[in-house]
Amino acid sequence: MPAQELMCEVTGFRELTPTVFEVSFNPLPALTFEAGQFISIIVPGAGPHGRDLRRAYSIASSPEGQPVELCVKLVEGGPGTNFLYKLRPGNHFRGMAPYGDFVYEPKAERHACFIATGTGIAPFRSMILSDHFKKNAPLSTTCLLGVSEEAEVLYDVEMCAHPGIRWVPCVSRPKGEWKGYRGRVTDYLRSLGSDFPWLETDFYLCGGGAMIDEVKQILTGLGVAKDSIHQEVYFKAPK
Repeated sequence: MPAQELMCEVTGFRELTPTVFEVSFNPLPALTFEAGQFISIIVPGAGPHGRDLRRAYSIASSPEGQPVELCVKLVEGGPGTNFLYKLRPGNHFRGMAPYGDFVYEPKAERHACFIATGTGIAPFRSMILSDHFKKNAPLSTTCLLGVSEEAEVLYDVEMCAHPGIRWVPCVSRPKGEWKGYRGRVTDYLRSLGSDFPWLETDFYLCGGGAMIDEVKQILTGLGVAKDSIHQEVYFKAPK
């Protein structure tokens, strides 16, 4: 489906964590997309010489639901995140969508493992909520989320309530009495051991480039085929 320009009316805004917020909106014309795809937000006048900028954000809501929801990390000095952070119900913005091919690809007699850091959970939430996923569910689903502090765990109550989803938030530097897994998401992955169906699983990775590189190294070392690893890199730190 080709991307089209949208005029979007904001219907809701809420803080999800101390650093992540959600913007919900209704687009015109209506947006048809696949779970895992993203929208390119037009940030007016934020570019050189007052030109518009475009910034990409994965859609966090189901393709079948309204309004559309974005899960956005507030980045100091980030033109896209700061533009979105100021929007409130009744405001409008422009965007182009849908884009991307990071979508769930069902395969017979296979498991699925979703691995995210931070707001990289957004496309996986969209996939899990989608009719496409529900009608083509894998043999089992594991969803891992890596964050630094327990206050940054996203969609915890919602994900815990999904039947058939093994939901594991991994907190690398908990500040309180965190009762879940303590460590990085890659540490948890290594801990799964030989009982995990490594060669019968399709892996979907989304988030920071360093995490994705490390996970791919772990998986290839275990003999997981390259075509069983799918990725969406949100950012990669310069060398």
